Amino acid sequence: MGSIVAIVGRPNVGKSTLFNRLTGTRQAIVSEVSGTTRDRQYGTVEWNGRTFSLIDTGGWVAKSDDIFEGEIRAQVNIASEEADVILFVVDVTTGITDIDQDLAAILRRVKKPVIVVSNKTDDNALQFGAAEFYALGLGEPYCISAMTGSGTGDLLDLIVNKLPKEADTEADTALPRFAVVGRPNVGKSSLINAFVGEDRNIVTDIAGTTRDSIDTRFRKFGLDFYLVDTAGIRKKSKVEEDLEFYSVMRSIRAIEGSDVCILLVDGQRGIESQDLNIYRLIQRNLKGIVLMVNKWDVIEDKSNMAIKYFEQTIRERFAPFTDFPIIFGSALTSKNILKVLQTAEDVYKRMHQRISTSRLNEELLPLIEAYPPPSIKGKYIKIKYCSQLPDAKVPTFIFYANLPQYIKEPYYRFLENKIREKWDLTGTPIRIFIRQK
Repeated sequence: MGSIVAIVGRPNVGKSTLFNRLTGTRQAIVSEVSGTTRDRQYGTVEWNGRTFSLIDTGGWVAKSDDIFEGEIRAQVNIASEEADVILFVVDVTTGITDIDQDLAAILRRVKKPVIVVSNKTDDNALQFGAAEFYALGLGEPYCISAMTGSGTGDLLDLIVNKLPKEADTEADTALPRFAVVGRPNVGKSSLINAFVGEDRNIVTDIAGTTRDSIDTRFRKFGLDFYLVDTAGIRKKSKVEEDLEFYSVMRSIRAIEGSDVCILLVDGQRGIESQDLNIYRLIQRNLKGIVLMVNKWDVIEDKSNMAIKYFEQTIRERFAPFTDFPIIFGSALTSKNILKVLQTAEDVYKRMHQRISTSRLNEELLPLIEAYPPPSIKGKYIKIKYCSQLPDAKVPTFIFYANLPQYIKEPYYRFLENKIREKWDLTGTPIRIFIRQK
């Protein structure tokens, strides 16, 4: 399971700048999946061999004055419960404010590592000013400047040291891990109960690496996998204020720990923006996807026309990546839930299928010759050869060309579509790289 680091603090202390600075360290190695806008609130950081998720709570606060401070407090509460390390950002140019003291009071009660980050410390004179943050009672303030990047390397070293040790989960990596994700009240707990049933003796619970995620071993109907369960854990009283932020934090944990995500959508309410957010998280983490439309038992019009229309609407909202299975069912009546699991198993197998180099070249090179990448400044781009990368987590294809830097996004999509047409890769992400031959 990935670790989560949350950035908290009042407005205008530079949370987003720090977020961009820390996630920017990895931008060069990340291949952006087309169609995923980089939501400012969530990113991945890689440092000294450790990878963790970084969350900027500032992106979730509604900007209205009366509920403003309450919202910030609510988010700090949620972040302190869900994250592994908390970065409390303060502004050395303004010193300690009332909100800082309120937030510090919440954070002093937290049993997690809290790092006080004194931002905007651009010169030595200001470093002396940072000493006043000792008064927050959270230990030594770390002086950085998110704008110039000074001090951020030391800060990352400190964060990595404070992250929980990675548990050794090698024992069962051979078994697929499926996560049930979706926005609140869409029926995740009911679906997991329907999968597991009351018959708990065929299930062994293995405490996950995070304190509250239980991976359930599932062995029935000839299937054998782990269900990454993050639904129905500890009733939350404070969460009503900010369900969106809370469910995103929960989803990140589940998605990162899984191979295939079963995304639940409410058949009565249709697709909402939060479904799209969770879907983008799945895509960005390169996980397989099966979409289940839940609560289909209460829908009156179950005709083929209605199903076709619903499917088409979902694919339009989730474009450009539309090659994933959609299943209509009900967690309450158990309709089609076995089909969901079998489909997830199929997606997992597709993620690990290998296509021989000779077949790839046989099928794709004639298509590429017929539709080569458009020439730029009179230079003709030729793709000579392609192969699939062995041992990648998702199907990854490398094409060798004379001028890879001139090949634009639409052509990557053309190649992906052709691969999907020739081989069944429904539900699995594909990565394509074009290299100098």
